[in-house]
Amino acid sequence: MALDYFAPGVYVEEVDRGSRPIEGISMSVAGFIGFTEDVRGDAELFKPMMVTNWSQYLEYFGKEGSDGFTDFNAYLPFSVQGWFLNGGGRCWITSIGTRLPGSEPPPVEQSGTKILTSSRKPSLHFTIKPASADESALALASSDEARIKVVIQDSTPKPAPADTPDEELPLNTGEFFNVVVVRGEDELERYENLSMNPDVETQLADYVVTRLESSEFINVANISQSGQPLTRRPVAGLYEVTPPPRVSTRDSFSRDLQGQRDDRTGTQGIFEIDEVAMVACPDLMRVYQEGLMDLDQVHGVMEMMLSMCENSFPGPAYRMAVIDTPPVKPGKGRTPVPPQQQKPQDVDAWLRDFNRRSMFGAVYYPWIKVANPRNGGRPIFVPPCGHMMGIWCRTDETRGIYKAPANETPRGVIGLAYETNMREQELLNPKGINCIRNFANYSRGYKVWGARTLVEPDNVQWRYISVRRLISYIEKSIEIGTQWVVFEPNDRNLWGRVTRTVSNFLERLWSAGALVGASPAESFYVKCDAELNTHETMMLGRLYIEVGISPVRPAEFVIFRISQWAPGQ
Repeated sequence: MALDYFAPGVYVEEVDRGSRPIEGISMSVAGFIGFTEDVRGDAELFKPMMVTNWSQYLEYFGKEGSDGFTDFNAYLPFSVQGWFLNGGGRCWITSIGTRLPGSEPPPVEQSGTKILTSSRKPSLHFTIKPASADESALALASSDEARIKVVIQDSTPKPAPADTPDEELPLNTGEFFNVVVVRGEDELERYENLSMNPDVETQLADYVVTRLESSEFINVANISQSGQPLTRRPVAGLYEVTPPPRVSTRDSFSRDLQGQRDDRTGTQGIFEIDEVAMVACPDLMRVYQEGLMDLDQVHGVMEMMLSMCENSFPGPAYRMAVIDTPPVKPGKGRTPVPPQQQKPQDVDAWLRDFNRRSMFGAVYYPWIKVANPRNGGRPIFVPPCGHMMGIWCRTDETRGIYKAPANETPRGVIGLAYETNMREQELLNPKGINCIRNFANYSRGYKVWGARTLVEPDNVQWRYISVRRLISYIEKSIEIGTQWVVFEPNDRNLWGRVTRTVSNFLERLWSAGALVGASPAESFYVKCDAELNTHETMMLGRLYIEVGISPVRPAEFVIFRISQWAPGQ
């Protein structure tokens, strides 16, 4: 309202009286932690990087021209590919290394950066010198400021003396180039008037390998094939010199995997990405199978993931962790076994051993069989977490977050490590272990045949994944969508506006089928009145709003009662 009116005229004023609609948040963004083939471009080791499709994953975490998988069969690439195949969209990837902990670093010729000619043939191979490698790679120095890059520029022959006649000036054949070594915005070294010709006349140019021997930061090797210096010349451009991979030691790997929240590294760092709503660490199974972590250490990482999902202070908890079943048999020294040897009773015994329950966790059995591009497309058994989270995302988009992500076909799956029957699932389902079943007898293929959380079996309110995620969706959406209320005058006008805002949001959910009830009044209520907001609470600057909802639950058990009926009786 204007403060004063002195001159006659028409005054137009904007008055905000309506409620502000609440926009639902996305609960379909995943976070993955595991090993990758490489770490390139803007991606950083141990730090999360957003990826929106498989091609982008290859750009950041695969070698150039590679399929993105690893020679030691890391599970993360399979999980990320399964995520995208099954309908997953945006996700965040945290690479915990390109080699297994304690393994030998690759040979020098397999590291560094190869630069090609204009005809896509090898030209030069740059590697970082050991003195600068410590600075740029081994201490997690993978930020843009620490990465060494090489700039190839077009150049000319060396300048001739001032009194050289024009007819004796050197001819620019196009073979000459400059090499500039940079880090971030700083130019470290510059080498001009270079050639690929080892026998080039020194008054014209310098041979690139000989000239760069004095470099403090890089080594260079001539890997060009036969031909003229012009055809062997590297293409101009900016190239990042890939540092030698950082290989964690066995003792330090557990600490690297855990990471630091403040530095946004490791498993804890993925929880600093607000939009991540589901988390998995498939390569936890790889390090367990390789004997790099024992079962107690694996349980420690699982416990950390579940605890961090439960604790999202100051806002409501909204993340869920999908953990995988370690392939272990009881009474065998708790050592890994092939996934196909793990029976339902073994999984039941493992869960009793783990002894951790949480409504923010989910577990699937058995492992799945997928094609392995690194082995000619032959099958490999991998943890199902990535494929399952992709189905969560697919169900969110096609049906809604209130629909249980079950009775769906997992894409990219060509078999199961163990084919569970109904009697065996009767053992696992009440414990919260979701089965992936083969319904070949019904010509229905493979189906995800479970939708339960890892909550205590007697806590029926939070038994289903869809209910937990729906409530989290509502809580987080209301939290973000009502930020405008803070510092507003705490009076009946505000109470009414908040009530309308939340009610309109819940009514949209009811219309979509997320809430049970024949009418909105039967599905939810929103209370914000003088009974909740007394004079004392208002003096403390508090506004209380009470919301009750009736979420729809999956029809997990469909029971037909059939009897004989005689007409007229």
